[in-house]
Amino acid sequence: MEKFLSKMKNRYLLNTVLVAAVYGIIMLIIQVGILNRYQANMLIPVCYNIILAVSLNLSAGYLGQLPLGHAGFMSVGGYTAALITLALDLPAAVEFPIALIAGGLVAAVFGFVIGLPALRLRGDYLAIITLGFGEIIRVVITNLGFTGGAFGLSGIQKHTTLTIAFLCTVITVFAVHALMKSRHGRAILSIRENEIAAECSGIPTTYYKTMTFTISAFFAGVAGGLYAHYLCILDPSTFGFMKSVEILIMVVLGGLGSMIGSITAAFGLTLLPELLRDFSDYRMVVYSLLLVVVMIFKPSGLFGTYDFSMSRLLTDFSKGDLFKKKKTENQEPVADELKGAEIAPDTSISADPDIPPEPAETEGKEEL
Repeated sequence: MEKFLSKMKNRYLLNTVLVAAVYGIIMLIIQVGILNRYQANMLIPVCYNIILAVSLNLSAGYLGQLPLGHAGFMSVGGYTAALITLALDLPAAVEFPIALIAGGLVAAVFGFVIGLPALRLRGDYLAIITLGFGEIIRVVITNLGFTGGAFGLSGIQKHTTLTIAFLCTVITVFAVHALMKSRHGRAILSIRENEIAAECSGIPTTYYKTMTFTISAFFAGVAGGLYAHYLCILDPSTFGFMKSVEILIMVVLGGLGSMIGSITAAFGLTLLPELLRDFSDYRMVVYSLLLVVVMIFKPSGLFGTYDFSMSRLLTDFSKGDLFKKKKTENQEPVADELKGAEIAPDTSISADPDIPPEPAETEGKEEL
C-alpha cells in the first residue's frame, strides 16, 4: 500500500475515486428519498459557501493576512455572471460556464487592483483598507443603473444545480490544494511564518501576496456566480460587511490554514440555522453561543492547521500506526540518558568564600 501511494498519480487516482464515491452517495440518498427536495437544494449553498471559505482561507490562513472584503469580490462575480447570462441567448450548457469564468476573471481583476496597493500593509491596516474597498464596491453597484440599483437585479435564470455546484467545489479544492503543495505554496507559507525572513531569502513577497489575493478573489467570483443563478435575484445589501465576517467566521472556526476545517465549518454553519428553524426564537442565540464556546475551548479552530490526507490515512492504516501517538524524534534516548546521568560535583568552586577556587587541572600541561 505504501509503495502504491508513493506515486503522485496514484494519489490523484485515489482522490478522484473518493470524490466520485461521495457524489454517488449523495445522488443515491436523494433518489431513494432520504433527503427531500428542500434538503437536497440546501446542499447548493453548502457548496458555494465551501468555495468562499476555502478561497478566503488561501489569503487568511495560508498567507496569514486578514482581508475583510471577500463579499465584495463575490458580488462582482455574481453581477458579472448574471449580466452575461441575461445578455446572451445561448444554451445553458454554454452560457453558464462562460458566465462563471467571466465572473471569476472580473473579480480577479478587482482583486489584483485592490491587492497590489493594499497588501503592502499588514494586520489591522490591511483589514481596514480591504473592508473599505468592499464597501466601495457595494455602494458603486447600488448606484449603477444596469445592475438594478438598490432594487437589485432580477430575472436571472436558475442554472445552478447540485452537480454543477459540486463540480465547482471539487475544482476549487483541488486547485488550492495543488497550489499549496507546489513551490509557490511553500513560498506563501514562508511569508505567513516570517515575512521579513522570506524577503531576505529572495522570495518576492509582494508578488506572492498579490497572486494569492487575486486567486482568492477569482474563486469568490465563481461562488458569486453560483449564488446569483441559485437565488435568481441579487440584492446589493446582501454583500455588506456582515457577509465578509460570516465567511471569515467559517475560516476561523474550522482553523486558519486547514482546508478540511474550512470545508467542515462551511458545511456546519450553512446547515445549522436551518436545523434550528423549529426553534426560531432561539436559533440565533444557539448559533452565536456555539461559536463562542468553540472559540473559548478551541481558539485555534476545530482542526487547527491540520489537513486531511486520504493517502496518509491509508498508509498509517497499512502500517498499523493509525491509532498510535507519534513521538518526537530522539525523545526517548535523551530521556534515558538523563535518567542514568549523574551530576559530578564542581570541585573548582570552594564552599568557603574566603578560600579562592583551585585552578582546573589540564592534561598535558607544559611549563614555559
